[in-house]
Amino acid sequence: MEYFHQFIFGIYPYIALAIFLLGSLIRFDREQYTWKSDSSQVLYAGNLRTGNILFHLGIIGLFFGHLGGLLTPVWVWDALGISHGTKQLFAMVAGGIMGGLCLIGILILLVRRFTNNRIMAVTTIKDKVVILWILATLLLGLSSLFASAGHMDGHMMVLLMTWAQHIVTFRGDAASFIVEAPLVFKLHLFMGMSLFVIFPFTRLVHVWSGFGAVTYLGRAYQLVRPR
Repeated sequence: MEYFHQFIFGIYPYIALAIFLLGSLIRFDREQYTWKSDSSQVLYAGNLRTGNILFHLGIIGLFFGHLGGLLTPVWVWDALGISHGTKQLFAMVAGGIMGGLCLIGILILLVRRFTNNRIMAVTTIKDKVVILWILATLLLGLSSLFASAGHMDGHMMVLLMTWAQHIVTFRGDAASFIVEAPLVFKLHLFMGMSLFVIFPFTRLVHVWSGFGAVTYLGRAYQLVRPR
């Protein structure tokens, strides 16, 4: 079990990241015509707008919340005078709100996709896998709030932050910091990392285009002159 733990939380993150980056690059280079979100709006609008807004608002908030919460060094919070318990409470409230929005949105999209015959006809196995995988990861994340409530001193949160920061700085002892973490945290981490593994093979690649579109904010205006 010690070696398994070391592999999943010490080595697997790098495997997932390599597949995520290289897979996305190869997909863009070789299969550009498949690089799209495959919108089904023309088949059936339904509650697409509501579900999409709630889902994307929630998942973007969760992504950047995890990114900032896990990768901001502990000393920064200490320097700001924010206690570990206060940060954990804030993370739980913000995560609960964003997670709740995301859950409502994804359930709306799930019902729409699996109850409409026209949409089901164009729904691939990969589409089903990715949306159910995101749902399972989200439910595990929301369930971890109950486990967090039992560690309001912030100690477990600091261990998770230390794990993440040791991973991104390529330190080999990262896995040792979450050996005693509750199972729900470990499952959530594994599902989250595995989402990066399946990312390049699904419609999720359109997320790159979303980030890329931000560059248009800095581009010069296009001049269109009449004849």
